[in-house]
Amino acid sequence: MNTRPDQPLRLGTRRSKLAMSQSGHVADAVRAVTGRPVELVEITTYGDVSREHLAQIGGTGVFVTALRDALLRGEVDFAVHSLKDLPTAPAEGLVIAAMPQREDARDALVARDGLTFEQLPDGARIGTGSPRRTAQLNHLALSLGKRIETVPIRGNVDTRIGFVHGGELDAVVLAAAGLNRIGRSAEATELLPVDGILPAPGQGALAVECPASDADLIAALGELDDPYTRAAVTAERSLLARLEAGCSAPVGAFADLLADGQTVNEMRLRGVVGTLDGSTLVQLSTTGPVPRSHDEAMALGRELADEMLAKGAAGLMGERAL
Repeated sequence: MNTRPDQPLRLGTRRSKLAMSQSGHVADAVRAVTGRPVELVEITTYGDVSREHLAQIGGTGVFVTALRDALLRGEVDFAVHSLKDLPTAPAEGLVIAAMPQREDARDALVARDGLTFEQLPDGARIGTGSPRRTAQLNHLALSLGKRIETVPIRGNVDTRIGFVHGGELDAVVLAAAGLNRIGRSAEATELLPVDGILPAPGQGALAVECPASDADLIAALGELDDPYTRAAVTAERSLLARLEAGCSAPVGAFADLLADGQTVNEMRLRGVVGTLDGSTLVQLSTTGPVPRSHDEAMALGRELADEMLAKGAAGLMGERAL
C-alpha cells in the first residue's frame, strides 16, 4: 500500500448504480479506518455489456474478471464485488481481505398492485434471470396449487422494476440487499422468506479484494471484516463448490446463526437444488457449532453438499436453458 497519507486509495467498482452505491459505503468505511482519501475507479465488465442471459454466458466471473485484471495490473488498489458474483475458486495473487456485515440476504418480490406471491393470479408472469429463483418460484407456485410463467430478464434494478410498472410483467424478483442499498426497499411488495426461497450463496454480502502481496492494505481492510458473515458465506460457497456448480446453476444456500439468549452458539446451513419447472427439489439442512476457522466453515458446506449429492442433486443441475 502506498503509505503517503495524501495519496488516494483507488477502489475498483462496476459502473451500475447498485455497484457504485455499495462501493461508496465501503469507501466511506475505508476512509474512516485509514484516514486516507479513496477514489472510485469505474470499470466495465463483460457481464455489464453482454445482452445474453447469465445462464447462457456462464454466470461465473462475468462481473468480476475485469476488476481482478485491473487489480493484478496495479490500476486499482482494491475492489468491491457482490460476493454472489465471485467464482468459488480463489484468484491467484489476490485475497478477500474483508467481508463486511451482510445485508438482508432474502429475495424481494416487486409485484403490481402491491400483491404478494400468494395473491398473484394463476399464470402470472414473473421476471427473473436466475435459474435458482426460477426453480424455487415454480416449486412454491406448485405448492400453492397454481402455475406461473417465469420470464428471463436482464438489466439494472430500474429496468427490471420498469417491466412491472409498464405492465409487461406481473412481478419481478430481486435481491432485497440491492433494493436496500439504492434506497428502493419500499418498492418490495413482499420479502420472500428463506423457508420458501433460499437465496444465492453469498447473497447480500460483499467481498473486498486486494493483492495478496500488500500486507498493509490487507491489515487495514481487515478492520471491515465481519467474522460471522465470513463463516456463513464461506459455508454457503463451499456447498456450491462441492456441487461443482457455478452461479448460473439452480442452487440456493443460506447459513444463519442460532442464538441461545444472547449467545450465538450454532450455525444452520440449508441448501437446495431443483429442476427449473419446480417439480423436483433436493433441499437439506444441517446444524453445528459456529465454525471457528475457514477450514471448519468449508467442511460444513462440503458435508451438506455430499448429502445433497447422495439424494440425487447432481441429476438436477444439468438444466441450464431458461
